[in-house]
Amino acid sequence: MFLKKLSTLTFGVAAMGLTAIPAVAQDFKGVTVDILTRPGYVIAGPLAERGKDFEAMTGAKIVVTEVPFAEIFPKIQADWSTGTNSIDVGVFAAGWGVELDAAGLLEDLDPYIAADSKIDLDDIAPYFREFGQKVGGKTKLLMVDGDFQMVYYRTDVLSSKGLQPPKTWEEYLDVASKIHGEDMNGDGEGDFGSCIFKKRNAQSYFAIQTFAAPIVQTQGTAQGFHFDNATMKPIINNEGWKKAFELYKATGKYGPPDELNMDIGDTRALFKAGRCGLIVEWGDPGTLQLDDDAKSIRGKMYAISAVGSTEVLDRATGKLVPVSAATAPYAVDGINYAPFAAFGGWAGAVNKGADAKTKAAAYAFLSYMNQAAQSGVDVTIGATGYNPYRTSQLASTDLWVKAGMPKALADNYLGAINGAINNLNMASDMKIPGAQKYTSVVLDTELARYLAGEITVDEALANIEEGWEEVTEDFGRDEQVASQALALGL
Repeated sequence: MFLKKLSTLTFGVAAMGLTAIPAVAQDFKGVTVDILTRPGYVIAGPLAERGKDFEAMTGAKIVVTEVPFAEIFPKIQADWSTGTNSIDVGVFAAGWGVELDAAGLLEDLDPYIAADSKIDLDDIAPYFREFGQKVGGKTKLLMVDGDFQMVYYRTDVLSSKGLQPPKTWEEYLDVASKIHGEDMNGDGEGDFGSCIFKKRNAQSYFAIQTFAAPIVQTQGTAQGFHFDNATMKPIINNEGWKKAFELYKATGKYGPPDELNMDIGDTRALFKAGRCGLIVEWGDPGTLQLDDDAKSIRGKMYAISAVGSTEVLDRATGKLVPVSAATAPYAVDGINYAPFAAFGGWAGAVNKGADAKTKAAAYAFLSYMNQAAQSGVDVTIGATGYNPYRTSQLASTDLWVKAGMPKALADNYLGAINGAINNLNMASDMKIPGAQKYTSVVLDTELARYLAGEITVDEALANIEEGWEEVTEDFGRDEQVASQALALGL
């Protein structure tokens, strides 16, 4: 079914005057490009499938190796820093590239781009082009996916209860409480008001930041919401993050019984089966509901650009204060929104230590994946895990309707994404050396302990503050201040 759908989409793209063939079919016969990324079909699968097409066109063999999510960064870092160089390309969180580049491990892609007539960087949405792909003003990665988190809701379930989509996290809890236990898929069993992946050593630490961002960041993207930018002192042990932790934990009252052991694949299976009224997710549910195993919810899972807060953090006191023109100048109708660019998108980076022919082939493959002709197909297929990042993909619903998305859903989906991308208070994921340690180690560990009832929220925040300080000291405070300024465009 996937291949049939793909061929139909490819024909549709060709009919629009595009082509999935690179501008120049270079001769890379005899070259092997080894790629390391996450496990499963999502992200890895399309790389392998497109790799076969690329080999037929250029002769280059694309080999995709999968490792558990938590192992991606350390394996790439160790391989490249020791000169082992068994990995030619890493496909990982765009924000992780800063630390690898600081160690001199990433190939500068700008010279390749200068000779590439098909990459069309101007078509990549500014946030992903400038934040996702660049380090220090130079293009060091190429996006294959554009990521930030949104809230989705079942239109039919909320409508049947006379409920409106939530605008704040308190409203999210209220809606979840009123629909929890309802039979949402007609199988005679009660279903869940909220579904959020909360498994330790997975991706729960992204979702908690989606809760915290609108409470902590108020002055625009450059403010950030993790550190005092002048000192790199953590902005974590305060009433703002405390409220976010408590709200996040409270959603568990209306979630699946085993939610603390659920990763994103588990919650996706639940919402595709029609068992979730509200979810916190990336852009994938928009297209995943088109899959054959999601027929019962097709066209029913709508997106919200962001859920906000009527209270925000006063950084001088660490206390919460009401939203006002002074405390939150980007607020709308008394609510501060800060859509969180969780993960920032999957992006490919080329190992600077690879030989010249391999680097050229590696770049050519990443360009092929990134170009509008191919990515415009991939982002419309839910199974790929690829979400839109090009302006052309967000400018019209045509591609999405051709992929089988109902027009009303396409309008909602693209409207929500554009609303987030164009929000001047959009919150950036960390893009500094140590980002992986700050978040997927320290934050994830203490969050999991709090959710499991091992420690209090105050203990969790104090532990995170201490852990973040240690990471900062390890990398050098002055160096981290400079990196933070570079990452936020200060």
